[in-house]
Amino acid sequence: MVQKSEQLLHYIESLDIGTKISVRQMAMHQHVSAGTAYRAIKTAKDRGLVATIDRVGTVRTDPRPQTTGARLTFADIVRIISGHVLGGNAGLEKPLDKFVIGAMRNSAMEHYISRNSLLIVGNREEAQMLALGSGAAVLITGGFDTSKRVIDQANAAALPIITSSYDTFTVATMINRALSDQAIRRDILTVASLYTPLEEVSYLQLPATIADYRKLAAASGHRDLPVLSSGGRVVGVAGTATVSGKRDASTIERGMEHHPAVVKTVESVATVNHLMQARDLHLVPVVDDAGQLLGVLTRKMVLAQLQDVPLPERVPNTIPDQLEAALTPQREVPERYAAAYGVATAPVMTNKFGALNVGVLSGVLISAVNKYLSTLGRQNVLVDKLDVNSLRPIQLSARVEIGLRVLDINRRYATFDIDINADKQVAAKAVLTCQLLERN
Repeated sequence: MVQKSEQLLHYIESLDIGTKISVRQMAMHQHVSAGTAYRAIKTAKDRGLVATIDRVGTVRTDPRPQTTGARLTFADIVRIISGHVLGGNAGLEKPLDKFVIGAMRNSAMEHYISRNSLLIVGNREEAQMLALGSGAAVLITGGFDTSKRVIDQANAAALPIITSSYDTFTVATMINRALSDQAIRRDILTVASLYTPLEEVSYLQLPATIADYRKLAAASGHRDLPVLSSGGRVVGVAGTATVSGKRDASTIERGMEHHPAVVKTVESVATVNHLMQARDLHLVPVVDDAGQLLGVLTRKMVLAQLQDVPLPERVPNTIPDQLEAALTPQREVPERYAAAYGVATAPVMTNKFGALNVGVLSGVLISAVNKYLSTLGRQNVLVDKLDVNSLRPIQLSARVEIGLRVLDINRRYATFDIDINADKQVAAKAVLTCQLLERN
């Protein structure tokens, strides 16, 4: 029998992409309580079936991206900044490589402008013409318009010229965030891109016996096999450990793990790796929302894929770039530390009180650990846990130093005790644990 939560998820999936959905509307339509509807929408959001959009609400979305590794387009920029296109509509689908803030003379600006870039500038007509002539689009801030000459040039070059009522700093921050988010999305591997499909998978179906398992395991070379109900739902996983000591004539239900861990296609490979490492799993079934088997994912496949991920294509001027650039190794490392790094704070790293933002601090600590582990040849790192205890605010003008003490490093995990010093005084302490991904 399908549970009510699965029925609600099926209802959400049946909605057209872009359909607005609310807790109240869903509760009334499906005759459930508001709490049940809320939990279903939250689960749907976790699976990528819905998303919350500013000034719009919660809408049905497609969890499968249209193109892998797609870049932001100028049309995306118009949407992000709530802009208005003055000309060059034919170039709205062109990709954006970087943006340039035009707070300089034209003669200096031309060295920074390149094709498929975006010049953010005020009502400076000659700068706008310079950008269009160099193959770059233009974003005019402050709500200013432009001349017919510039619009004609934009139309002829098929390069958008956009106006926004926001100031330069605000639009730069919004675009910077979008570029960073897009870079992260490109780097995320999901189960959908990796799992072995059902037609290539060996599995058992009830009623099967221990003898059936041993015969299929020997023929397929796989020691872990999913066990399905007569309707195709995953009900267990049989392995060498679970069938050990069982008679051949016994049913497979006596020699399998009941209620096994399963994953969905929209989950990230990094999340699945964490699950498999934590529970020492060699195989996890991949299922749909009804629990039907779609395929399997093995630990060997996950680790191989995580290790073979190429270095990400860096997007200039993103927040992670700025954090990493601010981190420098210390030449003189105190004996109590395995490594030490200095951080030059910048206004963008602070909160409204002028103190270092705790999220920024966490990012810097992770970067420091990654830098140190890379010196040991450990390039494939996933952070499991980070606990930061702040002792006093870190002010903008402070010189921040990060000292790493190794508590434990083995084949699979590393744990660090971290001191964060500001102007030679301890400002915070942290403990970080991470996975070190290695092929088995």
